[in-house]
Amino acid sequence: MIVRKLQDIRKSDRNVKSAQWESARLLLKDDSMGFSFHVTTMYAGEEIRMHYQNHLEAVLVLKGSGTIEDLGTGITHQLASGVMYALNAHDTHVVRPTTDILCACVFNPPVTGQEVHDESGAYPAEADMTREAALTN
Repeated sequence: MIVRKLQDIRKSDRNVKSAQWESARLLLKDDSMGFSFHVTTMYAGEEIRMHYQNHLEAVLVLKGSGTIEDLGTGITHQLASGVMYALNAHDTHVVRPTTDILCACVFNPPVTGQEVHDESGAYPAEADMTREAALTN
């Protein structure tokens, strides 16, 4: 069983910050759960472009408001407490928080911990040579 306190994670190297967001990563790849679990705050007034080419993500908004635009379709959805969105097709999107947005996020495959978005808005894929070798042998 894994038990962690958000307040402890926020004081550790599992708390990753950028100019646009802060993410407390409660479960990571090395926890061997098959997914990672984060509590993330996206800051009001920012425009956060993301394109998780290597991960699927589900997000539940716990507090705050803003919008998410699907850049593939041009459709914009309102974000508010209780709204969930899932990036099930590696959707390129922009989140525009009007207030700070606190959310719970799940990533598959799990992230390792210190990832930040690259120039395309993605987290890099982690090369797992041991697994690749096992699959090809």
